[in-house]
Amino acid sequence: MFHDFGGFIMFSGLSAFPLTPMSEQGIDEAAFVRLIEQLVTANVDSIGVLGSTGNYAYLTMDERARVVRLAIEHAGDVPVMVGIGALRTRDVLTLAEDAEVAGASGVLLAPMSYQKLLPDEVFGLYETVTHALSLPLCVYDNPGTTQFVFSDELHGQIAHLPNVASIKIPGVPEDPIEAMARVERLRAHIPSTVTVGVSGDAFAATGLNAGCDAWYSVIGGVFPAAALAITRAAQAGNAQEATRLSKRLQPLWELFNESGGSLRVVAAAAELQGLAESPCLPLPLKTLGKEGRRRLANLIDELDLS
Repeated sequence: MFHDFGGFIMFSGLSAFPLTPMSEQGIDEAAFVRLIEQLVTANVDSIGVLGSTGNYAYLTMDERARVVRLAIEHAGDVPVMVGIGALRTRDVLTLAEDAEVAGASGVLLAPMSYQKLLPDEVFGLYETVTHALSLPLCVYDNPGTTQFVFSDELHGQIAHLPNVASIKIPGVPEDPIEAMARVERLRAHIPSTVTVGVSGDAFAATGLNAGCDAWYSVIGGVFPAAALAITRAAQAGNAQEATRLSKRLQPLWELFNESGGSLRVVAAAAELQGLAESPCLPLPLKTLGKEGRRRLANLIDELDLS
């Protein structure tokens, strides 16, 4: 949910990140719209399109602009956050403008690169982009993909730039006390007007219980009811229930790890549920093989995820 606080639109609750189904012929627009409409029906707090799960790096600028328009057209009153990461600052600025013109509620920016970026280069990216924006921005801290590791000090410098509204952190320690300490250390460097959102779905309950304001969720994009149940329990202060609901999904978290991350699993889930045609990932990426799909289908049934 996006809250007006001190002049900023704030990010909290469940932000669901849907897949962008595609083939080598192009984006499967009908499947993408189905995913968006499912999230609207589920009443998620916000929708994050063109994140890592949305395969933004595999799309042309025109394709990305089209995805944004489709998402906003079908999202109704649900706020839409748009990923604007690109290799060139020039392209990031174009994508930001496209998102703003289309009616996005916010943007998400990771320091995407081919050459490994230095801290001053990353700060320069955010400095340039935030000064050109009129939308709130979420900093996407995703070292597993970008190979860039933010320090808390750098987060603090960026968080004081104009229009920065949230930080999407890559999980928290498993121990609840250590998780709370991690969140508090980060908060010591950033303004109170900037929210902290957890990603890495297996860590979501721990992160929310530790004081994170938002869950930027992969499973929320395909299993919104399960993600909402965890989020609402944590928001209600029922840490034990949020933890129980997350631990119930442990076989799914294990499948994520065994499959090289969450993307292949949620893509296969979309296919198995008839939300997307197979294949729905851009080559050379592939969804789960026969055994993985069998396991996932059983999990969907056993855990009542559909």
